[in-house]
Order: sequence, then C-alpha cells, then structure tokens
Amino acid sequence: MEFTNAGPLGKPTELQSAIPHIPFDTPTLPPMAYTTFCLRYKEECRSGPQFRGGLVRLTDDRWTLLKQINQTINRNIIPDRTEVAFGVESWLIHPGHGDCNDYAVTKRHELLIRGWPSGALLLSEVVTKWGKHHLILVVRTRSGDLVLDNLTPLIRPWTRVPYRWVRIQAPNDPRIWSTIGDQEG
Repeated sequence: MEFTNAGPLGKPTELQSAIPHIPFDTPTLPPMAYTTFCLRYKEECRSGPQFRGGLVRLTDDRWTLLKQINQTINRNIIPDRTEVAFGVESWLIHPGHGDCNDYAVTKRHELLIRGWPSGALLLSEVVTKWGKHHLILVVRTRSGDLVLDNLTPLIRPWTRVPYRWVRIQAPNDPRIWSTIGDQEG
C-alpha cells in the first residue's frame, strides 16, 4: 500500500479502511527534553478534556488541515541539527531553524490551537534506519493512528513508517509516556 499526499479528491482510499491503533504497553519516563519543554510551555503539556465521542473522526476537512499543517511546518522551519549543550536540548515552537523535535511540537501546537484534543496529538520517539533518535507527531483518529513527520511530506499510518518505536505520550495525560507493544500493528 503506497500512501500519497491526497489531492483534491480528499483522503486516500487507504484511510477509508481500518488502520490499527498503536498498542500502549508499559508506562515510562518522558524524554528529559520534554520535561524541560513543559517547564517552558506549560499550556502545551496540560491534559485537555477528552474529545466527545471518543477518537477524532477523520473528515475531509480534518484531513485537509492535517496535510496543510504538515506541509506548512515542514516548509517553514529550516532544518538545523541541534547540537545538545550540557546534555539537554531545547524543543521550541515556531523556531526559524530547528530539528525534528521543533517540527513535531510545532505541528502539535498548531493542531491544539485549532481545537484538536491533546489526547489525539501524541509526540513519539522513534529510531531511524540509520540509528538516530527522532521525534514525530502521531495523530489518533477513528481511522487509525497517523504519522506527521518532518522527513516526508506524506502522512502515513504508524505501521507504514520505517522506524523502530521507542515511546509515546499517553492519550489521557500528555505528561505520561508509554512504551509500545506489538510493533507489527
């Protein structure tokens, strides 16, 4: 199944069928940089009210908004690999230059201010094929869990990204993170 960045016809037909949701496993500590991020951006780390009706329904308008935000943020932040100073990196919202962390928290921020529930917008740490830790945004929908990533303009199901999953925010409290169970989907 190849995912495309759907054009005027709306969501790819692959999104019409069931995509599995990420299986949450054992509670774990968040990344240290996330803790620092929460000290700086307190509003971003609060639990919001649960979305009425459960998971977000992926309508054509919401799909269009996801694509727009993914593309705009990927285009507006100039890639800049952050060198870690004193062992802690900074995650920033809307920096001029940034790394994967900045892209992910900026996308989450933009969706939050547009009314998306925090429990549907989960930051997740993965490891790339080349062995680097990488932060992405997972959007939980009734159709399944989707990945917004600065390394591609495509929005894909979590089972279709080439990463090893490390940990993810818990949907009921963004300050709590979890390991991920069966990664085969």
